[in-house]
Amino acid sequence: MIEALKYILLIIGSYFIGNLSFARMISKNVMKEDITKKGSGNPGTMNMLRNYGFKAGILTLVLDALKGAVPALVGFFLFGGDGSTASYIGLYVGGLSAVVGHNFPVIYKFKGGKGVACILGIFLVAEPLLVLIAFVIAFIYLCIFDYAAVASFIFITLLTVYEAIKFRGVMPITLLLFALFFLTFFMHRQNINRMLLGKENKVHLRAHLKKLGKKK
Repeated sequence: MIEALKYILLIIGSYFIGNLSFARMISKNVMKEDITKKGSGNPGTMNMLRNYGFKAGILTLVLDALKGAVPALVGFFLFGGDGSTASYIGLYVGGLSAVVGHNFPVIYKFKGGKGVACILGIFLVAEPLLVLIAFVIAFIYLCIFDYAAVASFIFITLLTVYEAIKFRGVMPITLLLFALFFLTFFMHRQNINRMLLGKENKVHLRAHLKKLGKKK
């Protein structure tokens, strides 16, 4: 009974943490605009980067990653914090709930972001070294080819497959990882469709980095 109550509180609390939309907050309070009415309309890192530059994009990335990391940490320690299977189940339950809250926030009529930064935060707690490796690979791809959706697929696929192999046979974790993997592709379904049509927007990350260098 106590275990069930802990899971319920973790899921609800993590979901509402995920509801916090930092892209909306930054764009409205700093830029005095609404990011959901700019570019793709997505309140996330890449749309902030395209419309407001590298610093706004990075700030959004960091804050959204924290939305995934904090619930994941809470879940990890709530169920032992000792590296046991139970603690990792708690980690992924908290993290996934935050991602669902980010993607489908009730306070914004279920219109949220795509959850990649939140998932990054979850894996920073679970596998920090692997996150660094996967992030570098995805970043290099993004610098060369400029397709953010594909970079996200590379990043999430590397991490979820590794963790699924690590916890093979542990069905709850396998299902939670599959949910994160599925959500990533589901939330990018329009990007996939545009790529197939040759109409996907590029990030032009190198151009943003050059602008940042010139300002210094």
